[in-house]
Amino acid sequence: MCGRFTLYSSAALIADTFSVEVPPTLPKRFNIAPSQHVLAVREKPAATKPATHERELVSLQWGFVPSWARDPHLAGRMINARSETAATKPAFRASFRSRRCLVVADGFYEWQTDPDTGKKQPWYVRLRSGLPFGIAGLMSHWEKPGKPVIESCALLTCEPNELMAAIHDRMPVIIPPESFDAWLDVQEHAEGNVSKLLRPFDTDQMTAYRVSTLVNSPKNDSEKCVVGGR
Repeated sequence: MCGRFTLYSSAALIADTFSVEVPPTLPKRFNIAPSQHVLAVREKPAATKPATHERELVSLQWGFVPSWARDPHLAGRMINARSETAATKPAFRASFRSRRCLVVADGFYEWQTDPDTGKKQPWYVRLRSGLPFGIAGLMSHWEKPGKPVIESCALLTCEPNELMAAIHDRMPVIIPPESFDAWLDVQEHAEGNVSKLLRPFDTDQMTAYRVSTLVNSPKNDSEKCVVGGR
């Protein structure tokens, strides 16, 4: 699964990586947790974009709320979607077809369980390049009379690569830059065509190291969370 991640890259670097406009005063985030808002990249609606692919940066609640959900608070607990079943699972299949996005991150945390003590050691995982990356996401629009509109998302996960397998049995689906258009363009790239993108990211391009248990509490959101240690 993916339960925490970071986004502290500069606005200029994010804009360059994803070809979107980014507010220059973007706050640095070192411990993004479920139920909080995250930044995601999506294609602009057909009515507002030219023939070429044009993207926009949006803020989404992390915790997927299907459009048909009666209780948005319970539904919002769905922070991840398994890539193997998202295209057919009732909660996610409509979004898989027509509401795909890239959740912007530059690292994520995972907890490794010690088989002898049962204690959990947090690890921080990022690209060796240090660049921000896009996690495959699914969006949802929830709207009911007299209630605030909720724009939400879930992160897709897949089997781990060699690096992650020693830490956890799942990892987020990271879409390489050359496949951004394929993932985001729901008109030209149907669900069957994008399924091949839902695979473990190249191990050689990633690195991981232990961090302190400071990250265990979402109240802690400082640079200390990504400092190596035990």
